[in-house]
Amino acid sequence: MLRRLVLTTLAPLAATAGAAGLGPIPPLPLLSAPDALTVTISKSGHPDANGTFRLECGSEVGGNHPAADRACDRLDRLAKEGKDPFAAVDKDRFCTQQYGGPAVAHVTGDWHGRPVDARFSRADGCEIDRWENLEPVLPHVRG
Repeated sequence: MLRRLVLTTLAPLAATAGAAGLGPIPPLPLLSAPDALTVTISKSGHPDANGTFRLECGSEVGGNHPAADRACDRLDRLAKEGKDPFAAVDKDRFCTQQYGGPAVAHVTGDWHGRPVDARFSRADGCEIDRWENLEPVLPHVRG
């Protein structure tokens, strides 16, 4: 809706500018909603890391996430690498049977135009790796 409004509003201006000899108007960047995630952490062993935090990444970083800038940078790097940090561990994957502690996290919201509803734990080697891959979106904890 916003994209249509912007294009409808700017189309007459672009036509006038072209007719006035100002040359072609460069294309407008596509507008996309910023990434907005809710991160809930519990049992981390660090009272200040537990809680529910809002993380907004886009042209501006926002929310009350304690490491918002670094978290958005991490999500940007993962996106550029073509990785989905919210994907669950493949059920056929072999994982080391090590326990990384009781910390759990739940991340919901939207990331790159897709809905996110992901749960994280430190129950085995695969889950520990998955958690650590998403630091600092998730806090740094050790079992």
